[in-house]
Amino acid sequence: MEIAKHIFRGYDIRGIYGNDLNEEVAYKVGQGFGSYISELGKTKAIVGRDNRIHSESMQKALIDGILSTGIDVVNIGLVTTPMYYYSWIHLGIPSGMMVTASHNPKEYNGFKFAFDESGNAYGDKIQEFREYIEKGEFKVGHGTLTHADIREGYLNLIKERTNFGDRKLKVVVDGGNGAATTIMKDVFSMFENLDVTYICDKPDGTFPNHEADPSVIANLTMLRDKVLELKADVGLAFDGDCDRIGIIDEKGDYIAPDMYLIALWRSIIDKVDNKCALHDVKCTKAIADEMKKLGGSVCRYRVGNSYIKAKMRDGDFALGGELSGHIFFRDRWPGFDDGIYAGLRYVELLSNGDMKASDLLAGVTKYYSTPEIKVKSTETEKYKLVEKVKAYAESKGYETCDIDGIRVEFDDAWMLARATQTGPDVGMRFEATTEERLKEIMDEFREVIKF
Repeated sequence: MEIAKHIFRGYDIRGIYGNDLNEEVAYKVGQGFGSYISELGKTKAIVGRDNRIHSESMQKALIDGILSTGIDVVNIGLVTTPMYYYSWIHLGIPSGMMVTASHNPKEYNGFKFAFDESGNAYGDKIQEFREYIEKGEFKVGHGTLTHADIREGYLNLIKERTNFGDRKLKVVVDGGNGAATTIMKDVFSMFENLDVTYICDKPDGTFPNHEADPSVIANLTMLRDKVLELKADVGLAFDGDCDRIGIIDEKGDYIAPDMYLIALWRSIIDKVDNKCALHDVKCTKAIADEMKKLGGSVCRYRVGNSYIKAKMRDGDFALGGELSGHIFFRDRWPGFDDGIYAGLRYVELLSNGDMKASDLLAGVTKYYSTPEIKVKSTETEKYKLVEKVKAYAESKGYETCDIDGIRVEFDDAWMLARATQTGPDVGMRFEATTEERLKEIMDEFREVIKF
């Protein structure tokens, strides 16, 4: 059986269940994974899954494939991806696979995985793994399957790493019917000063209310409406596997993750040694403006939670994140992205003062920005479209950065075009100092790529 090459993406394996992925593929991936880590001297692996309707059968096939190579498997069951990351620490096992398609629509599934202590595989490592599987030279053995419950340890970690004040707050939480719904009520019930209302709080892998992607503002309509109805202080939303955060303030306005970073940096800048804010190429220039005011600096890096997480560790950054909603803390937290913890840190800011959620961003430089615009393409054509933008920008003599796709810089604006790693799309974003300038650069590049 040949596995489709395109499901091996920049930082995971991901495709459409029943088309690119099924239990047979999962078994073969398991054979490959077990054999691969065996050659690295590993003897055990952790396997978890989200609550998509096909994740349980995919997990079983994956586990069977790993066991067939002689690697022992610890099944941690239905968990969020952050809980899976926590299990590396709790169980002392650095190798593992998580069955999830994160924020993708219900028909998708996939695997996030780590071979060893270096963390999630990404980039060339994933393509090397694909080539390894294609060779089909798998180990043969009889691994042992055990089960572990990491729930209590994870809850204790969150409790220990938060510092709430006495202020009582009204919070609305949207679980998106994803994996977050299996743990979020236990988390928020630990904090007595929080009056929490839950929506989309039943696990349902068909995502009946909206897609579990809080980076798409349309998916936050229910949350916004409930925040306004209840006059809540803040609203929090999580994606399908709970490693992303989306926030609505008390006015019903969306607080983008790059703006979230600014609010949090204001609170920790005097408490950390490394005062450099790590963020991806999609984020607003306002971060650089604010860090300059605060006496810090910025490091712009490529998109992808595996890339940012590795950069966080290698550069010992205190706080970093992506526009998509992945937020990484290394102050008071082990460094992995967790939507629930990120949401709690924002609520924590409110609880220790008298400001409203919207006040936390007072005085930030005003830019006019688009959300990420996803231009539908194909898995092969999307790269050609990005090259088309790059060629155009270079022909005009524009300043460019190609660390991830192509980011074109102007004195008063910037634009980005990059091939996304999670779907057949070109992701584009525009930002400028005025609405007129924003429209101007969008119109210019609309002539290059129709969107």
